Amino acid sequence: MAKVVLVFPPYWTPAMPHLALPALSSYLRAHGVEVIQRDLNLEVFERALTRSYLEESLGRLRDATRERTAGRRPGAAGPELPRERIQWALTEGPRLAAQVEQAVSVIRSPAFLDGPTGLQAFLTISRSLEVASLPFFPAALDLLGYTSPAPVDSSRVLLQAVRDEQHNMFLGLFRRGILPDLVREQPAIVGISIPTEGQMLAGMTLAHLIKQSGLDCHVTVGGPHITMLREQLPRVPALFRLIDSAIPFEGEEPLLRLAETLATGGDLAAVPNLIWRDGTAVRVNASPSGPGPGTNRAAIPLVSRTGPAWLLPDFDGLPVGRYLSPYPVLPLLTAHGCYHGDCAFCNVGYGRGGHFRPLRPEQVVEQMLALQHKYGVRHIFFADEAMTPHSMRIMSAQLQEHVRNGAAPLHWCGCMRFERAITADLLQSMAAAGCRMILFGLETASERMIALMEKGTRRETMSRILKESAATGIWNHTFFFFGFPTETMADAQETVNFVYAHGDVIHSASPGEFVLERYSPVHLRPRDFGVRRIIERPEQDLAIYFDYELESGLDEQMARTITERLLDVLPRKRYGQYYAQDAYRLQYAGHLREQDRPLPGWLAEENGGDDRA
Repeated sequence: MAKVVLVFPPYWTPAMPHLALPALSSYLRAHGVEVIQRDLNLEVFERALTRSYLEESLGRLRDATRERTAGRRPGAAGPELPRERIQWALTEGPRLAAQVEQAVSVIRSPAFLDGPTGLQAFLTISRSLEVASLPFFPAALDLLGYTSPAPVDSSRVLLQAVRDEQHNMFLGLFRRGILPDLVREQPAIVGISIPTEGQMLAGMTLAHLIKQSGLDCHVTVGGPHITMLREQLPRVPALFRLIDSAIPFEGEEPLLRLAETLATGGDLAAVPNLIWRDGTAVRVNASPSGPGPGTNRAAIPLVSRTGPAWLLPDFDGLPVGRYLSPYPVLPLLTAHGCYHGDCAFCNVGYGRGGHFRPLRPEQVVEQMLALQHKYGVRHIFFADEAMTPHSMRIMSAQLQEHVRNGAAPLHWCGCMRFERAITADLLQSMAAAGCRMILFGLETASERMIALMEKGTRRETMSRILKESAATGIWNHTFFFFGFPTETMADAQETVNFVYAHGDVIHSASPGEFVLERYSPVHLRPRDFGVRRIIERPEQDLAIYFDYELESGLDEQMARTITERLLDVLPRKRYGQYYAQDAYRLQYAGHLREQDRPLPGWLAEENGGDDRA
């Protein structure tokens, strides 16, 4: 059978692995395929956060300063490096280079949960990442995201960016990192997972380097971002100079069939759900259930209970203990898709029906305990769109029973909807079973906007659940945004008022602005939601987000202003490092619970006292 190397590119949180590679590896290995997993996201952070890399970055900045003094070198393109940031980096950089590796050690240890110690390590790492990426300005890599030096929603710009030595920091990192390993391993397939738009440049840069190296292997890409581009990719044949194929939607079965086909010299036309290069043409294979991936809503049957969605993810080969987190955190699912699936702003299913497939709650508990036993983890992050109250009730009872029978307790978290079925008793049971954080989709507190968004929730229910959840000691994180079509200033004020009224039972939040995303109901039925026109620009041939014109309501700039003003008046947190990522919030919430300390309200002023978090 063909050897497969699965690769996860930057950017994703470096605090825990993504579920994509372990899920694919589990299925392929179960069918006898040799699989190597490479989390380049972690590897990039590990390499950038070293003394030698920072010193190399400082050398590049000194060279840039000398070139600027002598006159800009001919042919240089792009924005100028900011003088004040260069001066800051050259002044502070040597100190950061001397401290960065110790800071990484702290963030990987329980010492990170000591407030002052963790804060100092977090700031050192954040500032070191700025030094590491400054030579590639305007690109920027940090713990919260990656700023691409060029728009990746244009194939023309993307094809240039993968070759841009001046601004693409991944070229050097991959040449010295994974590329020699791929040449040594000689895989038949390199599969690159691209879940988000922010990972498109890194993923395609690796594909470019593989083709440039002359390595004789098949390069395929997949993941949610590729799924959203399934109709666009066949229209951009130039991209297939970097890749050989793309797999939209679930990749387990198509990837296995691809490996079998390449091993036997078969015809790629028989591989289901494959978009592939056939000479100079790009072909689109049909899925086994009917129309090919270019169809918006192909009816895909639910997987069987022996199918890939039910296998335990296989993290073997990933450096579980090396993520930038005090304790390992591993992701799992209780279901694929969303049981509600109607929110107007959300593109869950990516335009395809039949996307909700729950696992049996008993099996989820079995998987949690199996990961605990195999990898020694005590933290599980459920990456679901929304966990069901029914599953939570059964899982919580079973987890409590396992602990009573001598199993070590687990701390876990996940997303939920504000459902009436979430009762105080259920929340108490979840907390007793180890639930330490729930991420709620609040979105808006305006009843008019709730109805327009087709959320199916009620403001009074949201209020009750937040209070009851906080009373059990569960950390409440909420998502909300401004600027949904036709939202008025009065609607936005209702959300702000609700948040402030519940500032003591909301412990963290992610406010933002509405974005119109491909395959969301607003994209598919814009007139139904007050969108006069969606603006599609020919040069943005890989776009998944769109500008638009409204019939009425707040425009994008006003929505952004409301968000910024809200963030500007938030109380300052002494230990803001714990609010930076979900994995940190989960562990911080569990740490406070173990110390019998109260959870801080998001809008509460923090007074003095014990400096130890």
